[in-house]
Amino acid sequence: MIQEITLQALNTERFINERAKEIRDAVGDGTAINALSGGVDSSVVTMLGHRALGPRLRTVLVENGILREGEAQQVVEFFRDLGVPVEVYDAREEFFAALKGLTDPEEKREAITQTFYKKVFGRLVRESGAKHLLQGTILTDVDETVAGIKRQHNVFEQLGIDPQETFGYKIIEPLIQLRKESVREVGRALGLPAELFARIPFPGPALAARIIGEVTPERIEIVRKANVVVEKILKGTDAFQYMAILHEDRVTGMRNGKRDFGLQIEIRCWDSIDARTATPTRLPYEILDELAREIIRDVPGVVSVTYNIATKPPSTIEAI
Repeated sequence: MIQEITLQALNTERFINERAKEIRDAVGDGTAINALSGGVDSSVVTMLGHRALGPRLRTVLVENGILREGEAQQVVEFFRDLGVPVEVYDAREEFFAALKGLTDPEEKREAITQTFYKKVFGRLVRESGAKHLLQGTILTDVDETVAGIKRQHNVFEQLGIDPQETFGYKIIEPLIQLRKESVREVGRALGLPAELFARIPFPGPALAARIIGEVTPERIEIVRKANVVVEKILKGTDAFQYMAILHEDRVTGMRNGKRDFGLQIEIRCWDSIDARTATPTRLPYEILDELAREIIRDVPGVVSVTYNIATKPPSTIEAI
């Protein structure tokens, strides 16, 4: 069982020094690959790994085709300003090929996991000679996976999966005793800008977690545009997380006085502390109206916009 370090018990300076030493001890004189997505957890791990290993840490951002608009370029620029070089690895074709034809949520998550760890990072680790991969698994990821709520793509050992045997390298998880608010505090202490450590959470399966049904480049582009609107309008709220979900079925709508079978976008906005439980944010109707109008205007084919009002549980924060 993993011993949680609560926010109240967290001493950020001691935590950073201890984890940096653990990383150095594990890697030894070798190099390590670092998986950066641009989310809060992976950004904090990147700075922690950089402090521990310096140039012996090779940080890679995988462009998998399912990131938010402009995400890869924005993250690279953030870390360049912090003195951390980031390589962008284009794996879009591999990810969409792995997701082709899949509609089951667990099958989609597993396809992303295998492509990410076995194919992409497996190849990078073999080519580099590194024996370790750093990643930002946190305690909530483990809890949800072990409880069977959803299979988080970055949890292995707690399921009896040996990464060394399965993928050919060891995984280092410096944040595994922390929850989101504690991770943010470590990020602040490491000197990350608020634009990174205070970002809303973003799932490992990225926008694929926001598509009900098959994930295709065309459907990703639809949900990407919808998420741009949602994040722009809800940025000023104190919500824990917010997103747009693309539903699978076509719904009946009207355009130019005629029937139109269009797309349905579901908006979710959550109040939460650690993502274990969550309550839909009570947004003013004026904001909901603005969201609907802009999504219908900016996202081709959308005729219906809804707002989720179910708590977690029984709902979950992401749709998939």
